[in-house]
Amino acid sequence: MRSRELIVFLLVVLTVYSLVNFYVVRRGWQALVGFPKVRRIWLISMLFLLLSFPVGRLAVALGADSLAIFFTRLGSFYIAVWLHFFLFALLIDIVRLADALTGFLPASLSAGGPRTLSIVFWVVVGLSGATILGGVLNAARPRVVTLDIALEKPASGRTSITAALASDIHLGAMTGCGRLSRIVDMVNGLRPDIILLPGDIVDESVSPALEERMIEILRRLRAPLGVYSVLGNHEVYSGIDKNLEYLKRGGVRVLRDEVMLIAEAFYLVGRRDPSEAGREGRGDRRTRLRDILAAAAIDRSRPLILLDHQPLRLAQAAESGVDLQLSGHTHAGQLFPLDLINKAVWELNWGYLRKEKTQYYVSCGVGTWGPPVRTGSRPEVVQLRITFGNGSARPGPETRGRP
Repeated sequence: MRSRELIVFLLVVLTVYSLVNFYVVRRGWQALVGFPKVRRIWLISMLFLLLSFPVGRLAVALGADSLAIFFTRLGSFYIAVWLHFFLFALLIDIVRLADALTGFLPASLSAGGPRTLSIVFWVVVGLSGATILGGVLNAARPRVVTLDIALEKPASGRTSITAALASDIHLGAMTGCGRLSRIVDMVNGLRPDIILLPGDIVDESVSPALEERMIEILRRLRAPLGVYSVLGNHEVYSGIDKNLEYLKRGGVRVLRDEVMLIAEAFYLVGRRDPSEAGREGRGDRRTRLRDILAAAAIDRSRPLILLDHQPLRLAQAAESGVDLQLSGHTHAGQLFPLDLINKAVWELNWGYLRKEKTQYYVSCGVGTWGPPVRTGSRPEVVQLRITFGNGSARPGPETRGRP
């Protein structure tokens, strides 16, 4: 993305964000017309939450770990808070508009006196709080999704492997050492032959002391065939060189438009994320997948597995002879109703797909971006049971239905 386009994009985002926040704060202010003290508390609380994230970023820069984590988490929670306040306030205004046109509400409600308005306000606060609490509990309880994949091509000397797939961990102030340790234990508990991390492992900068602790935890990942990753857009945004070193020290082998022959049995390909091309002034024009494979002079009789963080232009993998593509990035929307928008944007938002001989799985991820809240999907670690030398494939029963 060019500088001018980035500036326009940021201006649009900030404008929309500011207008939505103004709408939410104003509607709450209007609903509390009969309670001036509560009104002031409402305004102060919302301003405090609004300013928490920039205060947290300042604390990160100053190396104040405890303050940074507290304010960053509080500010990130605010994303979920204003989203749900906005949705409920918008729903109420739609009902009021419908009542103005049809008069279907009882007079006691449509009159909207101070008492009625305050009751509606507290109902909205209660519903939003309950929804967010449920989303926090959901985000903290990742599940294991088992997927059976049968690939046509034989893999010299191997009939099958078990791979653990964990995407979008988003290490940083929001996903700290405790959460990372639980994810590592969960992955190791699957006893995988190989561990695959398709991007957005690292989200943002933390203090050197906290970074060292996270690196130590990453080193606990165990798989006889190794731990492999590609970079996601968040590793790019927060500093490619720093994050490459971070992951290397954590025992993770990062593939950037590279092909590796694993155990003389199958190829693993890792593509650069489009955000890297954007940083280099090439828009989203990455090196073509078929050119990466041609340069590696691969043996086409061996199985070919691709890691590509964003599930963009899925047809390219099929055209290039890839047997299995594994991606993340989407979070399956993470927060309702963003999950509905997500489904409209991506050809494959979450789950399994087959195009001719190429199979795809897009994980909704094991971490969260922004608030540690999931109301549109459930976090997952994927156990891939891959067999070689077979001509069919089916998704495991746990992959069916809503993420």
